[in-house]
Amino acid sequence: MSHSESNFCFLQPDWPDLLSEARRAEAAAHADPRTACFYARRTLELAVAWLYQAEGGRGGCLRMPYKADLSAFLFEPSFQQLVGPAVHAKMDVIRRLGNKAVHDVRPVAAQDAQSALRELFHVAFWLAQHYARRVGDRPAAGLQFRADLLPPPAGTAAAQEQAASRAAQAAAQEALAKQAQALAERDAALREAAARNAALDAELASYRAEIAAAKAANAAQPATAHDYNEAATRDLFIDLLLKEAGWALDQPRDREFEVQGMPNNEGKGFVDYVLWSGERPLALVEAKRTRRSAQEGQQQARLYADCLEQSTGHRPVIYGTNGYEHWMWDDTTSPPRPVQGFHIRDELELMAQRRTTRKPLATLPIAAGIVERHYQQRAIRRIAETFERDQHRKALVVMATGAGKTRTVIALVDLLMRAGWAKRVLFLADRVALVNQAVNAFKAHLPDAAPVNLVTDRATEGRVYVSTYPTMMGLINESAGSGQRRFGVGHFDLIVVDEAHRSIYQKYRAIFSYFDALLVGLTATPKDEIDRNTYSLFGLESGVPTDAYGLDDAIAEGYLAPPRAVSVPLKFQREGIRYQDLSDDEKDQWDALEWDEEGGDAPDEVSAEAVNQWLFNTDTVDKMLALLMQRGHKVAGGDRLGKTIIFAKNQRHAEFIQERFDVNYPEYRGEFARTITFKTEYAQSLIDAFAQKDRAPHIAISVDMLDTGIDVPEVVNLVFFKIVRSKAKFWQMVGRGTRLCKELYGPGQDKKDFFIFDFCQNLEFFSQELEGSEGALAPPLSQRLFNARLELIGLLDQRLAGNGVAEAPATSFALTEAAIREDTAALLHGMVVGMSLNNFVVRPQRRWVEAWAQPDAWKRPSAEELAEVAAHLSGLPTAARDEDEDAKRFDALMLGTQLALLRSEPALARLQTKVQQLASSLLELANVPSVREHLLLIEAVAGDEWWQDLTLSMLEQARRKLRALIKLIEKSSRKVVYTDFEDAIGETAEVNLPLVTSAVDFERFRAKAKVFLRAHEDRLALHKLRRNQPLTAADLQELEALLHEAGGSDSDIARARTLHTSLPVFIRSLVGLDRAAASAAFADLVAMGTASARQLQFIDEIVQHLTEYGAMPAGRLYESPFTDIHAQGPDGLFDAAHVEHLFKALESLGLQQATG
Repeated sequence: MSHSESNFCFLQPDWPDLLSEARRAEAAAHADPRTACFYARRTLELAVAWLYQAEGGRGGCLRMPYKADLSAFLFEPSFQQLVGPAVHAKMDVIRRLGNKAVHDVRPVAAQDAQSALRELFHVAFWLAQHYARRVGDRPAAGLQFRADLLPPPAGTAAAQEQAASRAAQAAAQEALAKQAQALAERDAALREAAARNAALDAELASYRAEIAAAKAANAAQPATAHDYNEAATRDLFIDLLLKEAGWALDQPRDREFEVQGMPNNEGKGFVDYVLWSGERPLALVEAKRTRRSAQEGQQQARLYADCLEQSTGHRPVIYGTNGYEHWMWDDTTSPPRPVQGFHIRDELELMAQRRTTRKPLATLPIAAGIVERHYQQRAIRRIAETFERDQHRKALVVMATGAGKTRTVIALVDLLMRAGWAKRVLFLADRVALVNQAVNAFKAHLPDAAPVNLVTDRATEGRVYVSTYPTMMGLINESAGSGQRRFGVGHFDLIVVDEAHRSIYQKYRAIFSYFDALLVGLTATPKDEIDRNTYSLFGLESGVPTDAYGLDDAIAEGYLAPPRAVSVPLKFQREGIRYQDLSDDEKDQWDALEWDEEGGDAPDEVSAEAVNQWLFNTDTVDKMLALLMQRGHKVAGGDRLGKTIIFAKNQRHAEFIQERFDVNYPEYRGEFARTITFKTEYAQSLIDAFAQKDRAPHIAISVDMLDTGIDVPEVVNLVFFKIVRSKAKFWQMVGRGTRLCKELYGPGQDKKDFFIFDFCQNLEFFSQELEGSEGALAPPLSQRLFNARLELIGLLDQRLAGNGVAEAPATSFALTEAAIREDTAALLHGMVVGMSLNNFVVRPQRRWVEAWAQPDAWKRPSAEELAEVAAHLSGLPTAARDEDEDAKRFDALMLGTQLALLRSEPALARLQTKVQQLASSLLELANVPSVREHLLLIEAVAGDEWWQDLTLSMLEQARRKLRALIKLIEKSSRKVVYTDFEDAIGETAEVNLPLVTSAVDFERFRAKAKVFLRAHEDRLALHKLRRNQPLTAADLQELEALLHEAGGSDSDIARARTLHTSLPVFIRSLVGLDRAAASAAFADLVAMGTASARQLQFIDEIVQHLTEYGAMPAGRLYESPFTDIHAQGPDGLFDAAHVEHLFKALESLGLQQATG
């Protein structure tokens, strides 16, 4: 091929090597598309290497990336800024197509080769436009890629057959992979040799100067705008997304497929993409311009689907995309919904199959072998109805710790799998121990689901996958060998989020957005404590989860053990230690202590916060242990303390508690109490031992590790030896003791309750009626910095506009407000440029990433545009990272100070003090050369005078010069002090917790009254009540008198009346018919496993009514509250046979209306 026959001949004067490689790519375009893609990528690699040589080095604008491969070179932020987003997108397409050619054994389409060459043409054009040494050598602006210049394909059928054969493809791919490796090694050796050759430095310097001059000359004579055909790049991006999902797009019918029967003049239309399985169109894709909404073409796409269904007999799934956003619509089953990509063939096949094979969830029984309790079945039915009837794809279930959340989920998974709703399920937990627990539970209750632990076994396939959130974040970005993502958007049908609280959603919500799956959140946090953000993520009204079964419900029904909360006032824990309060001997000890490394003066007092933080007092811990060993629940006939968890403040505190236990109780030989924290080696083996009833350790001393998720029913004592202020965490910790345990104390002696010993006033804090959390978690430091800089730009733009300053002078080096604004914008621009669209977290924000990667976008953004940037870009990962966390924290402090100054906020004084404290700490490091260099500035900032006439420029100068020094300041690690002062323990008191008080008091009163009433069953009123005879007013008075005789106070009786509406029913439950008995009459209806959530609710209402009023005529079923569930009462919910069953159950109870 002569030069004139190539699309790249304009490279000859300055880049003959690039021309040579590009011509190789052109030569293979038709004959061997795989080789063509390889050489297109190779040409790009050489062009990028040339740019780094020309623009890198000392004084250059390009920085070397973290590793020397093409991807790292392309995504280095300084490189992205240099080439701009349009050209960068083209480079990335070439890289991807080249990688696919080398690593994917499937045939490479000739169209892919042409796409790679077309994009390479635009890249080469950009290079020559900006870097040609002579202006005359630049390509003409109107020059465009010409496919007709490519050599024609080989004519013989045999050649084509050979090229297409699988063996030939595999051999070609293997040969290219070897060649790529050899070239990479050669290039690396050349780079290394060049780096070692100091003689090249001068030559490179003059070379770069020559290039800079050429670049300046090109800039001085700008060419007419070249059409870089960004629409074609958009289409290529859609192509790549489809290929990522395994769609080869190698047949003519895959694109621009003609359909007949459109309601237009021609009666036909052209579908952008059709995804086929044999002769069946599984899906169609309607692509819209990037400036238009992805949903704009919905009606047009639906008409295309009609035409395809008419001609093929199969209705395709509909996708819409504009290259940025994508939506999917299977209009036979569900409304349109946003997705982050395309489904693979198997997933679309399954979707089509489910249209006819998927069973209604409402008619399938729930597996009673997995869950038997009524509230578990109700939760499953509510979730199923949310998915099936309401067409809502998210559900949030509140269930108390210990009430069987995991088993409920396993039964839900079983139901969805049997109904054909779910093939693969993802269960996410926030700790490895909880992942192991969930895997074991699935193995025990649903072994056919073949659970896979992705933390330890990433390559195995199964039906239920269990993972931590960070593990799954990493796996989503991994590709399988073919370039196809292992976990595509449609891989899972259901995602279960264990302990769905707000910090999980803030950090990992990208997982839930990425997968096109049903979502179920589980939480033990009381429904009024769940923040609004979590409810909104599930599309629910605040305070109204899909289903809720709280701790108070579970305790009242006897499914969980109630706590006995004991507040223990330890003086030092609550008040701290004051020197003047000590005895003379203790004062001598105080004076003799080494309070800090420098041997400074002893303090006058130590605050309560410091006790157990850095001051550990022997007697404080000893008194806690003595009270626990004396008052705690005992097992083994009363000879041994029951299983106990002590919640400690920190690692050192935990170790000190264990040390004091071993000193005080040497007979246990160091095995009875053990520290179990994240720092403990082989912690899991200790947890396993602790979980065994008669095996040591019997006391687990924990820092965070056992706060949540550890399931040990034998735990009967909890010790709060640290302050907790998170309501959600407090109730999680309380949940460690709520599980029931049969025959814990001996035959027939079950666990009835558990102790909470609180030494830190947590009980008093949580017994207040506190407002529910709004859940405004602080965003990560990098995000806060990004947003603060956006605010700074907005405020400076207002000031500069008000001052009549449009832009900083181009030649000014002064640190003016305009210069600060320009530098801040450049920094944020660099961060946006470093956001890789390969990352699944970034990809959904592609529209905003591309827009704000343009330098012009930052010139004069409006407040609304800056708010848009904050909303869409501030939290995204970027290659432009600053690893110096101390410097970033200082940046945040100084940015806050700058914003306070610009807004004239009173917070400025507080921030000034913080900055002065840091400067004073730096003054103590005056001998360090880097600190000495800025000593004058540091002294000024530490003093008060510098702050008198403060300006933004002064703060910015201080920020820039001091930020790198902050890491030199030693963290304030106090010297640990051990003391042995006598602590004072006050009178212990039981504390009522609002969430469980009513349930606990009711249980105690009920037990007391039950014994008395059973002994007096011959009393007339009781006799009539048990036999359901009508009660007179005199009978009611006698019943109340009986309760007083039983030792009940007025408040006890008032609470019974409040909980049960009438005393006869309360007493009736004690002497022969309680809620359980009433429930038993309807148990066979529930046990069938087919009752819907509303049917279960209806039965619950009957039981509740019987328990409250003692009787119910059948006609009552046609009144409120039963008609609130369904206007027609039982007839609207049950078939005739089941309605008759309800009537007979009521009759069998023999209850009659109680009077009064």
